[in-house]
Amino acid sequence: MGRFSEKIGMVMGVASERSIAWAMSSALDAEGATLAFTYLPMGSNERRVRQLVEPIGAEVIVPCNVQHDEDIVQAFEAVHEKYGRLDFLIHSIAFAPPNELRNPYVQTSRQGWHLAMDSSVYSLVAAAREAAPLMTDGGSIVTISYFGGEKVMPGYNLMGVCKAALEHSVRYLAWDLGQQAIRVNALSAGPMRTISSAGITGFDELHDYAAHKAPLRRHTTPEDLGATGLYLLSDDSSGVTGEIVHVDCGFNILGL
Repeated sequence: MGRFSEKIGMVMGVASERSIAWAMSSALDAEGATLAFTYLPMGSNERRVRQLVEPIGAEVIVPCNVQHDEDIVQAFEAVHEKYGRLDFLIHSIAFAPPNELRNPYVQTSRQGWHLAMDSSVYSLVAAAREAAPLMTDGGSIVTISYFGGEKVMPGYNLMGVCKAALEHSVRYLAWDLGQQAIRVNALSAGPMRTISSAGITGFDELHDYAAHKAPLRRHTTPEDLGATGLYLLSDDSSGVTGEIVHVDCGFNILGL
């Protein structure tokens, strides 16, 4: 039996086998966790997600467009109906219109700014609000960030501002939910090749530069992210909340 054999978790944001959320889900499955999943009800998303999660025995696989409050409510109701409780939540959702990501931040449109913040930041707030009542014995919430929320990373543009807001949301949520023994943290991953990263101008150069300059002189791996995800979601980190944990082979410590 694994460390998570009696734990139930919700995973929001698996899009493909390259997703950070999938790296964490794979590690959790190996440790015996029972996992529920959401998918964006557009295009081929449901098929891709089901192909990944059904082989690991997922029984709750629900549509959820995080721009719609009713979708978020229904997703957590499905978990409540099936399991009656929840031990942890992984939030790995971020979106900005491609044209907004390509443009310099100064050219961000009002509509694009609101859409990106709603999808990438408010979705964590809304999901935490629905998850908290199900965490009757305390719990852990982990979201995914990137160093572009702390420092300017050319090409990251609007999403960098979203990640900054996400990281401070983590701190306020940690304060709000701490008295319920619910911990809230962010995992700040090194640049990873995902569906989302394909929309970042100059990503290949950024990806290579990070591995060249990072103290460990290598790329961050899915295994790195899975292991740290296990730590943040387990009792091993019972005294850790409101933190931004960097898993980027040390890149964030550099000044040049």
